[in-house]
Amino acid sequence: MIRVLQIIPTLDRCGAEKQLTLLAAGLPRDRFDVHVCALTRGGPLEEPLRKAGIPVTVIGKSWKFDPLAYRRLRRLIVRLQPDLVHTWIFAANAYGRWAARSAGVKHLVGGERCVDTWKQWHELAIDKYLARYTQRIVTNSSGVRDFYAEHGLPADKFVVIPNGVEPWAPRPPKSREELLAELGLPVTARLIAAVNRLWPQKRVKDLIWAADLLKIVNPDAHLLIVGDGPQRWRLERYRDQCEIRDCVHFLGPRDDVTRLLPHCECLWLGSEYEGQSNAILEAMAAGLPVIATDIPGNRDLVLPEQTGYLVPIGDRAAFARRTNALLQAPELARRLGATGRQRVLSEFSVEKMVARHAALYAEILG
Repeated sequence: MIRVLQIIPTLDRCGAEKQLTLLAAGLPRDRFDVHVCALTRGGPLEEPLRKAGIPVTVIGKSWKFDPLAYRRLRRLIVRLQPDLVHTWIFAANAYGRWAARSAGVKHLVGGERCVDTWKQWHELAIDKYLARYTQRIVTNSSGVRDFYAEHGLPADKFVVIPNGVEPWAPRPPKSREELLAELGLPVTARLIAAVNRLWPQKRVKDLIWAADLLKIVNPDAHLLIVGDGPQRWRLERYRDQCEIRDCVHFLGPRDDVTRLLPHCECLWLGSEYEGQSNAILEAMAAGLPVIATDIPGNRDLVLPEQTGYLVPIGDRAAFARRTNALLQAPELARRLGATGRQRVLSEFSVEKMVARHAALYAEILG
């Protein structure tokens, strides 16, 4: 039995956290004894992990530099004696790998999940130093690997394992009429989804602007923004200043995205950088065409003219123009959505993602 400890900063409902939850729950129980550690705090994804019988420990790191949290983490690792430690995202990568190495763990796997342009020289220096003691660094796209290779991390240590998404039932759990009534929207509404954290990286303001442009030619179009974050109040104020409160709706964080997406016409993603978007994968699994920015990560998922469209960063008119074309051509939208769904089922299943990690762990442990 291989004991694996997964360490991540939080268990919020975000991309990397979803993938860790799917991986931890999916690893074969007859081969792996999986434990999860949240370095800073727990979150909504703690419950499904516990329901799956996976022990979860919350360390409670309070500060960027927190020696007491480091000590608690190291004690946990000494107690568990894992065969392998897999860390996710910068804080867990730094604290987790350092503590695991100090506790005598010989097999370390890092996890870089995004093109982290925010990192400064000292944070990249920590990444490079800890890479020396790391057997492999798992990422979800070639764009993330290339970014870190350009910043001095060894490219040969990176392993690209794409995200996995669960297949959705062909029929949504609620009718379109019920959903529109719940949201207070007219029966003629054409719904566009944007599912992401409300954070500068996601450039949600561009999407609000695009919705304002789209409204001119198609007043039935409504943008549903699902998610939360520190920019929410700014974005809501911007929407109100643009006087488009009637067609841009902030729905907040929701755990029923599977109810929403099947009733939408397409998904928008305006990010300026990504690792590999779970929102795109979930939309494709629901049979939606995707309109997203032309950046590494998105290029791995969206095939132009086949599953959706890629547009330049900040090109609000392109979002509006491409969407209006789909609204005017429902057969085209259905064809793009069907191709995207088939692509997800064949290439981005949870089973494949889990199997690739299991094979990697076995290879590292020899």
